Amino acid sequence: MKIIYLHQYFNTPNMSGGTRSYEMARRMVAAGHEVHMVTSVREHASNSKQWFQTEESGVHVHWYPVPYSNNMGFYQRVKAFLSFAFAARKKAVQLQGDIIFATSTPLTIALPAVPASRRKKIPLVFEVRDLWPEMPIAMGVLNNPVLRFAARKLERWAYDNSEAVVALSPGMKAGVVRQGVAQERVAVIPNGSDNNEFEYSAEAEARFRSERDWLGDSPLFVYAGTFGRVNGVGYIVNVARELLELGSDIKFLLVGNGVEKSSIIDLAQRLGVYEVNVFVEDVLPKSEVPALLSAATIASNLVVDLPEARANSANKFFDTLAAGKPIFLNHGGWMHDLVAANECGLAMWKKSATDVARELEDKMHDASWLEQNGRSARELAEELFDRDKLASQLIQVLEAVKKDKPEWVSDIAPGLYNT
Repeated sequence: MKIIYLHQYFNTPNMSGGTRSYEMARRMVAAGHEVHMVTSVREHASNSKQWFQTEESGVHVHWYPVPYSNNMGFYQRVKAFLSFAFAARKKAVQLQGDIIFATSTPLTIALPAVPASRRKKIPLVFEVRDLWPEMPIAMGVLNNPVLRFAARKLERWAYDNSEAVVALSPGMKAGVVRQGVAQERVAVIPNGSDNNEFEYSAEAEARFRSERDWLGDSPLFVYAGTFGRVNGVGYIVNVARELLELGSDIKFLLVGNGVEKSSIIDLAQRLGVYEVNVFVEDVLPKSEVPALLSAATIASNLVVDLPEARANSANKFFDTLAAGKPIFLNHGGWMHDLVAANECGLAMWKKSATDVARELEDKMHDASWLEQNGRSARELAEELFDRDKLASQLIQVLEAVKKDKPEWVSDIAPGLYNT
């Protein structure tokens, strides 16, 4: 197949952020398919609006400059989404292909995907990475009734014009089905575990720790991700305060960028934990995250306590499993159920900061618990979330749609992870 792959925020391992599209696309190429990735250059984008092309592990990547950062406000982001959408529409039409695979967020990726699918008379498979617009509505970001109406219409338009949908979690599939998509046309393919790249390395741990005088041999709690409203990273700063009062030697390392980063640092300073037991560093390239997780005693996935957030499929969850480290969750949903059922970390949903601190103090000093839960995490990564297996499922989904058999996709990737 010739696959036209649309993803506004495509990343290679040398860039920060998730690399799902890179990992999936390079496996498509390895399986004998031709892949054209249509994406954007976000950092240091020039004023010129010219496409350029690179080849990344056999993937033909078409880049268009559109400035973007996690520090942008909502309307600045929408402007960036629309700017890319209109440029990508023209590019997608120019490319030769047998199928279009478009991945959100943002949902505006439908604006180039649907017209290109229609004009070229080739099928579209749409991937849902977040329940959008449900999440910004729930967060109070999308308050304008006209914009809400437009966003919901765009969502339905995207689904109605797709032969099949790929959801990144069972909860996301349920959200798509609620919008009227037949469940047999919705596959579940979550973010995956890169088990070779993230395998624990004692050498990488020693190097990482030696570069940080404040760390030494202390137990290390890691959060690596966006400092956004939906993440609610201030939660863990309050836990750190409780642990400081207990006299704990546990250290917290928060790695990333985002609109709330400065307020998180301010909170840590007010609570007296900043650079005492809470340390903050800038975002790392994906290629350096394995060393970070090798040094971690436990790593985390944090989101605010909203029903819409519980369907998330964050990279950090699967990276932690691949590293063989216990995972810490503060939210409900399918990940919570997985952790509770498989004993591969701490599912702390609805627990107070005081109770969470005591649990961390206990478990992060329990070598037997850490070993057992880390081993269970790695087994889960290998058995259910190995990237090769998930990429194979995605390729089968695209092949089924190409054969005009979209009703097969749910059987290919049912997403039954809690049974």
